[in-house]
Amino acid sequence: MQVLRLRHLFSRALRASLATPLVLVGCGHGSGTDLEGYSAIACDNGSPALSDLTISPAPDFIQLRSRSVYWDADPLAEASTSRAISSFGEACATATDVTACQTAVAEALPTEGFNKYCLPECFDNHLVTTRGDEVKTYATLESLQGLLGTIDTEQEAVLKAFASGYSLLCGDLKQGAVKQNSDGTFNVVATQGHACGKGNDLTQHVVRVSASGEVGELEHHVLEKGSDSCVVGRRPVGLQVAGACEGTDALGRYFADVAHLEAASVHAFLRLREELALHGADAGLQDAAQRSAIDEVLHTDVTGRLARRFGATPQRPVVAARPLRPLSEVAMDNAVEGCVRETYGALVAHYQALHAQDAEVREAMVRIAEDETRHAGLSWDIDQWARSRLSAPEREVLREAQRQAVALLRAEVAVPLDTGLVTEAGLPTPEVALSLLDTLEQELWA
Repeated sequence: MQVLRLRHLFSRALRASLATPLVLVGCGHGSGTDLEGYSAIACDNGSPALSDLTISPAPDFIQLRSRSVYWDADPLAEASTSRAISSFGEACATATDVTACQTAVAEALPTEGFNKYCLPECFDNHLVTTRGDEVKTYATLESLQGLLGTIDTEQEAVLKAFASGYSLLCGDLKQGAVKQNSDGTFNVVATQGHACGKGNDLTQHVVRVSASGEVGELEHHVLEKGSDSCVVGRRPVGLQVAGACEGTDALGRYFADVAHLEAASVHAFLRLREELALHGADAGLQDAAQRSAIDEVLHTDVTGRLARRFGATPQRPVVAARPLRPLSEVAMDNAVEGCVRETYGALVAHYQALHAQDAEVREAMVRIAEDETRHAGLSWDIDQWARSRLSAPEREVLREAQRQAVALLRAEVAVPLDTGLVTEAGLPTPEVALSLLDTLEQELWA
């Protein structure tokens, strides 16, 4: 993870340019439940593992899949895809017609699923099994319970909690833990919410899963309060040029542009998740891209409200459909949009959080800055992963593209700003912006 490195670098950059100490404050977390006796959930590539399920008769293969559904402006135009997030066994291991079985596995895509949530795109989950020539899907809580039968292992209890609408984080007991009780039931620690947007607290839930599969809540705790203070993110390939926004106030136009690009970033991160999956990136990188899309939805909302407050109406982004790209092109886009533009944008957001004279802007930028720092850290994690898979000439092309992106950014930030953008929105003057860029270039882009 590169995010900690970026936080330290941003702190140094601001001190160097302003002689003002920066305190990057993490989000406050509640204490949660007593975790004595709990153990971490078993995981496969960052998702609940399927290796400890006592299914009778046992399948040759079982796979947990995430299905995504996207509706465009035409409500009848629905596109649906799925990806495996954890697996156990060998698909079609005892099939008499292996080719037909494998085709059925690849085409197994139900029209519903469990643990559903929506962004511009909706997501749900289902299981696929093979036993001999039989390929089956399990996409409802009832069918899942029929498959599992009696809940008598920790992972069966975890899977039931997950299917019932709870999130589980691998490697963090506060957000993903399990223990068996003396009466044979299981307690599972999980979460709901994502702390971005008022009323959407990140909450820890302790649920009890009975032998018959009933899931009942025992207690819940707020780990992090939701906030509207959820900057300019990465631009997706295919983004069309927006028309001039309505409004004459410089602050309104600025936040309308920011809201437009934040909305475009939702598309960018959802596409990035697909392309990471296509090229075999681990589930951690894919899930981080998806979580980043969630952040950008809330960023769009808060910056859009600021734009309207200052008399402007953000333009809705129009993104032309493009085929998924080869790894070299994904890496190039990430090197420019993520490792240069998004990284600099995250640093500027921290500057605004410290210097904006408008209280609402300052409050908004506190949360946006932290989210964008995580997004920038993801960009550098992806860069490290992708470069190891590219040839030497391809890596040199990346370096040159990054140098050109830095030069273009220098030209952009050297343009004088409206006074209101410096005072009320807290944007750095050209002199300060170039100083910030100098520090990043020496440490990251040299």
